[in-house]
Amino acid sequence: MKVLVGIVRIFVGILFIISGFIKLNDPVGFSYKLQEYFSPGVLDIPFLVPIALFLAVFLVVFELILGVMLIIGYKPKFTVWSLLLMILFFTFLTFYSAYFNKVTDCGCFGDAMPLTPWESFSKDVVLLIMIILLFVKRKYIQPLIPKWTLKWVIFVVFIGCLWFAYHVLMHLPAIDFRAYKEGVNIQEGMTVPEDAQEAIYNYAWTFDVNGKEVTKNTTGSYPNVDGTFLGVETTLLEEGYIAPIHDFSLEKNDEDYTDEILNEDKVLMVVAYNLSKSEAAGLRAITNTVKNAQAKGYRVIGLSASGEGDVQKLKSTYNFNFDFYFCDETAIKTIVRSNPGLVTLKKGTIQQKLHWNDAEDLNL
Repeated sequence: MKVLVGIVRIFVGILFIISGFIKLNDPVGFSYKLQEYFSPGVLDIPFLVPIALFLAVFLVVFELILGVMLIIGYKPKFTVWSLLLMILFFTFLTFYSAYFNKVTDCGCFGDAMPLTPWESFSKDVVLLIMIILLFVKRKYIQPLIPKWTLKWVIFVVFIGCLWFAYHVLMHLPAIDFRAYKEGVNIQEGMTVPEDAQEAIYNYAWTFDVNGKEVTKNTTGSYPNVDGTFLGVETTLLEEGYIAPIHDFSLEKNDEDYTDEILNEDKVLMVVAYNLSKSEAAGLRAITNTVKNAQAKGYRVIGLSASGEGDVQKLKSTYNFNFDFYFCDETAIKTIVRSNPGLVTLKKGTIQQKLHWNDAEDLNL
């Protein structure tokens, strides 16, 4: 039993460290996922939305430190209790999300390893079993290093986590796991291969046949039934191929400019998913960079999901003389974790992405 507890202890600890680090690398992205859980359609606790980023940082730092504490054997009673309560909460959350189809990706491993709700729930059930074992047999969790060093290891890890969180918040994630990372060609990312797997649906067709309701199930074709059609219910059986980039577009005045702009040789995109929430210091910081880009022949455009009123107010306040194009807010949040952020394109290929704090480092 001691050996089994030792193996499980290392496995669970490493898993918590990896999961915590991936989310700590992108706390803004994890905060978006928390906001999704807090929304009225899911847990209905919208009062937590304003502090979602704080909660995101707190949770991932706590998760990572618990993994380290478990491995080195620091405060085993507190550690296993914390792990048990945390996994119970997340098992309930992932089950709720999966059963009611509320959140399509739990965010457990960020964008590095997207999991479906049921995959996430299954993972949590396995973890729950392992953590229950650790909880029951916690007497076997002994320190792996001298006791006097345990608290200093945790202290160093804690300070390192806080520094890393601050760094990625003030700049951008150190590792970009998203579809819009530097070097990616957006047009290629939107392409669906000819032999791509198509989605498979079950269609439950309902007919009135001589006064009785009759249901026929097919995976596509309209059934040959001698009766009056009443309705159809569609259920997804198997998901088809989804292009890595599937929600990117550039629209202005109800016209699509996506292909035109993605074929430009030099483009600077000022990306701001919501202009009313854009940081004023950031908008001031990018002013000189925008002027320098225009002087060097770049086509400068704005990318936002905000309305025309917000756009005109922004252009008037900061004397921006470039056009703004509409794009889906979720896509914009995925492109760059900064509001505003800067992205340069060459024939649709992402050359550089920067937080507004690093605007002066843009290579033009």
